Amino acid sequence: MPKHVVARVDDIPPGQRKIVTVAGRSVGVFNVGGEFFAIRNQCPHEGGPLCEGVVSGLVSSKIPGEYDYVRRGEIVRCPWHQWEFDLRSGWSWFDPARTRVQTYETTIESSTDTERSTSAGDADLDAAGYRKGPYEAETYRVEVDHRLVVLHL
Repeated sequence: MPKHVVARVDDIPPGQRKIVTVAGRSVGVFNVGGEFFAIRNQCPHEGGPLCEGVVSGLVSSKIPGEYDYVRRGEIVRCPWHQWEFDLRSGWSWFDPARTRVQTYETTIESSTDTERSTSAGDADLDAAGYRKGPYEAETYRVEVDHRLVVLHL
């Protein structure tokens, strides 16, 4: 499964989102209390920009006249027709048996986990006809350590 770095953790504060294009797909990445969730930025109803909608919660009531606001920041509402979807699962709240939006796995990784060396190995240089000279520059290890939000498509 291809991995795509879409942001540093600090780039998407809790309660915020970032809309990215990955592999030709528009995807919204949401930070819900430090957990990251990614959904397709296309409402299954009529294709509206789902991830641009209001993020809210649900109203729950056990008895008449008493209301609780639950799942704060976990529900996104399409800006076109107000269809609501769960950011954790992608399921809709109006027709959960049949209607959902595509979700994608996200992970948090250290930048050192995802970086790749761009220098060729000694065997590659030998094969290309390069030979080490008599001088060698002093080198130092450089490491940039950021926590990254990685989207798995």
